[in-house]
Amino acid sequence: MQSGNSIFSRLEVKKYILKKNLKRDLPSSIVVFLVALPLCLGIALASGAPLFAGLITGIVGGIVVASASGSQLSVSGPAAGLTAIVLGAIGQLGGYQIFLVAVVLAGAIQIVLGLLKGGTIGNYFPSSVIEGMLAAIGLTLILKQLPHALGVDSDFFGDESFFQKDNENTFSAIGGALSHFSLAAIVISVLSILVLIFWPKFKKLSIVPAPLVVVVIGVVLTIVFQGSNYALQAKQMVEIPVVNSWSEFTGLFTAPDFSQILNGKVWVVAGTIAVVASLETLLSIEAIDKIDPIKRVSPTNRELVAQGTGNMVSGLLGGLPLTSVIVRSSANVNAGGRTKMSAIFHGVWLLLSLLFIPGIINMIPLACLAAILLVTGYKLARIELFKHMYHKGWDQFVPFVITIVAVLLTDLLKGVAIGMLFSIFYLLRTNMRNPYFYKIQEEGNKKNLRIKLAEEVSFLNKAAIQVVLNKIPKETNVIIDGSNSRYIDPDVLETIFNYKHNAYTKGIIVILENIKEQYTVPKLNNKVIEEINS
Repeated sequence: MQSGNSIFSRLEVKKYILKKNLKRDLPSSIVVFLVALPLCLGIALASGAPLFAGLITGIVGGIVVASASGSQLSVSGPAAGLTAIVLGAIGQLGGYQIFLVAVVLAGAIQIVLGLLKGGTIGNYFPSSVIEGMLAAIGLTLILKQLPHALGVDSDFFGDESFFQKDNENTFSAIGGALSHFSLAAIVISVLSILVLIFWPKFKKLSIVPAPLVVVVIGVVLTIVFQGSNYALQAKQMVEIPVVNSWSEFTGLFTAPDFSQILNGKVWVVAGTIAVVASLETLLSIEAIDKIDPIKRVSPTNRELVAQGTGNMVSGLLGGLPLTSVIVRSSANVNAGGRTKMSAIFHGVWLLLSLLFIPGIINMIPLACLAAILLVTGYKLARIELFKHMYHKGWDQFVPFVITIVAVLLTDLLKGVAIGMLFSIFYLLRTNMRNPYFYKIQEEGNKKNLRIKLAEEVSFLNKAAIQVVLNKIPKETNVIIDGSNSRYIDPDVLETIFNYKHNAYTKGIIVILENIKEQYTVPKLNNKVIEEINS
């Protein structure tokens, strides 16, 4: 009876938690849907693909990837960082159907990478770089969405690159928008921002998500401005494909041309997409885990398998390659999402909106959606984050700032790579300064020097140890103590043994204490691993 009661109580607890989370996940899914919709369309347009392909990718990213993923807050879909690759690949391969084969193969490669534990590379991204990337995405959202908030939509919605296809850059586009703004768009965006800020402060009203209120206000004001000199144009609105029948809907899908599967160019494109999409996904997962209020850790290998599955399904249905995307995921976090149900529901809303309410969706002005992203960007690049990183010291603050500047002026992957280089520089600098501690004892006319090595001595410590050993004065007794060391790198061991062999020429006597001739990397035994997994 007790065991039956305990099972019943556990089920009740799970139902309660699910119900409690759904109160957060359903409103959050609507916010993510509203943000994802124009992004899917904009990225498809910029990639030279059919608009419907962007929607397919968003739907698959929501329903398929989120279901298979171990991340609770990540939202997947078409990524702005892949637009240049996709656009070039479609032209290079000679057709969209051939390109879809590469997307399917890229998914298969990602699944293999996940099964081979390739996701562990995500554990090696420095915290300062991830924080810098988040702040950079926030600033990018602010800078890129300002023209849309002003009613100037010459650049596609969701672009993140510094140099735009319309021969403008991030800053010149803002300058141009200030001289060609739309009064209606400004009114809509300003009211939207005010609602986003103040609506959540009223507890009774906050049951309805503020972004949904913003969209309603945007649609109403669009109708109000119709027929006036300030009326919004079609390009300033969401432009979802209108489907009038089931046959029209099914006709929008495109099948891959698998007759080209042995084409070498297809495999090169597939490999490129797999690597870039995997890196962007791992960076996004690491970033979203950082802003997760519950501080959960997502399984990265499982994420690669989920992303690979999603890309295979997307490619088979005629969609674009997808990744975990920081913009949508951070909107999910800021809207209060708690579990993967938010991402799954957002995919369902994308599908239902396409099938049943395309006319209403096409009345949503981009200005109000830009306002949502402006507020999201501010939360990612909040001033408190800069203060926090500054107080952590220069070794954290410099890579943080460099990453921000590099991402703003290049793109996500290049910016992170530059930030990583600076982070590695400070890592090497720290290792050179802090590989061990030593104590000098004077006895008569001689000096006794004890060098006590740290618990882990890597090859990064080799240069610093060589410097100290070379500075030891003649006629000194040196004790190199490895009693605390669980591992000493072979290069460091060679340095120590060579020094002992040659030190007698300077009258230096070297004694090695608790230093083995060979060390193996410590591993967790199977029992410990089983306990951790359980």
